[in-house]
Amino acid sequence: MLTRTDLRGRVPSTAELRAALPRAEMDVEHVLHQVRPVIDDVRDRGVEAVLDFTEKFDRVRPDRVKVDAAELRRALAELDPAVRSALEESITRARRVHADQRRTDTTTRVAPGGTVTERWVPVARVGLYAPGGLAVYPSSVVMNVVPAQAAGVESLVVCSPPQAEFGGLPHPTILAAAELLGVDEVWAVGGAQAVALLAYGAADTDGAALEPVDMVTGPGNVYVTAAKRHLRSLIGIDSEAGPTEIAVLADATADPVHVAADLISQAEHDTLAASVLVTTSPELADAVDAELARQVPLTKHTERIRTALTSVQSGCILVADIADGIRVVDAYAAEHLEIQTADADAVAARVRNAGAIFVGPYAPVSLGDYCAGSNHVLPTGGCARHSSGLSVQSFLRGIHVISYTEQALRDVADQVVALADAEDLPAHGQAVTARFS
Repeated sequence: MLTRTDLRGRVPSTAELRAALPRAEMDVEHVLHQVRPVIDDVRDRGVEAVLDFTEKFDRVRPDRVKVDAAELRRALAELDPAVRSALEESITRARRVHADQRRTDTTTRVAPGGTVTERWVPVARVGLYAPGGLAVYPSSVVMNVVPAQAAGVESLVVCSPPQAEFGGLPHPTILAAAELLGVDEVWAVGGAQAVALLAYGAADTDGAALEPVDMVTGPGNVYVTAAKRHLRSLIGIDSEAGPTEIAVLADATADPVHVAADLISQAEHDTLAASVLVTTSPELADAVDAELARQVPLTKHTERIRTALTSVQSGCILVADIADGIRVVDAYAAEHLEIQTADADAVAARVRNAGAIFVGPYAPVSLGDYCAGSNHVLPTGGCARHSSGLSVQSFLRGIHVISYTEQALRDVADQVVALADAEDLPAHGQAVTARFS
């Protein structure tokens, strides 16, 4: 089922690998021209434009954007107890991990009388996007809200598309998750219009203020991503999320049943989802193909999964040894990387590029999606080469606070003047010497 590429004779250069490895295509630039008019209209007409686009794209027109707090409480009260328990466990574990990520302020004594303090300050107000397309993702609410709260963000708003099935409200599981997390502000809006409303703010239909945010995080479709790109000079963003992806680095010790199930689990998200197997074992590759042929027809979303697994973004890469396999997965820089090899811990320690690494046969990506305690908002499209997943640090800004006494400035004044003159900026030097004339 997986298209096979044999690299056992020669592993290409990093540049060749980046060009040759399977990758989902998501042309954000192609849809920017469709997104700009939406953003401009929301900027100019506010909520009226938002509701017009909501009616057009979501086929429902809510009475207002902000969801009444009573709806959040009702959604939680009516939530399946098993789902509530699972969400509570997910929240508990995520809070445990993210609590340890909070940085502390550090003061460095540069010279007698001169200090620089790095002060970590949370973003004041953040908009958190929870998709509502092919699937509903209360787990994304958890993964966005928990690190923001741990960072000390004081004002949070969750945005999720309204559903005609639920009377113009977001899916009740999204509302219940927000209530569990203590988020009392939820907007029933999705797509590019949601990002625009978060960026510009507006007055709701009842006159209540929908305050703009400083930063928007959370995954979405190509239109959400395009809106984030267009507005990133006005708001901060976490990343430009592309289709989800999994790479599995495996040798002959891996269980093909597990490998196939894990590849399927990511393909279930979207027809553009990428599932890539990198292995030293042709026998494992054959066994995984056989398992895919057996397991895929048994899934709920068979056609979606089959399309994803047989499209250009998915495939099997044969390599001569684990060292070559590491080179391949580092070049690919997967959002999710599983290591299913002998001595998996040691192999994982050699990997440089991945959004998250899942080690051994009992750490599937699904665990990280929900209850590992790690964050599942991760870099895609090779961005793990230079970017991290969502964390407490995503919501913090490091501000340098400089404090020098008169003598401390006098001691370094000549060096400041010398450098200012070297850059032909004499007024910079004068700003120092003027204090001692």
